[in-house]
Amino acid sequence: MSAPAPPRLAFLLSAANRRLQRWIEGETAGGLSSAQAGVLFFLGRNDGALIGEVAAALDAAPSAMTGLIDRMARAGLVERRADATDRRAQRIWLTDRGREARETARAGLEIINARLTDGFSAGEVEIIGRWLSHIQQRFP
Repeated sequence: MSAPAPPRLAFLLSAANRRLQRWIEGETAGGLSSAQAGVLFFLGRNDGALIGEVAAALDAAPSAMTGLIDRMARAGLVERRADATDRRAQRIWLTDRGREARETARAGLEIINARLTDGFSAGEVEIIGRWLSHIQQRFP
């Protein structure tokens, strides 16, 4: 009798991520993409951050972040302002509309977290969180 095949963790993680992203964007984010919601959450704690700081916090390429911030500025969610000490640097600030969208996304995040953890004990959720953090450390 042969041993059972090991779980295809990379495939399962990738498929789960794609499904979660689609669900977030279709059901809970109030028309925001998950990347846009991430920007709003980060700026909620770090309003006026440099675009590079936002990119680093969200593990995104600065070039991709520039386009995302441009789209969010056109939608009235954020605004760019020149840095007071370095006019070449751009700081990103939430607008009133961005703050409202952030609260809508936060409500959706509560729904997501409840669905993600439903049926798992607190200990199991802790292990899952530790494993996902482990992945980030192993694959910088």
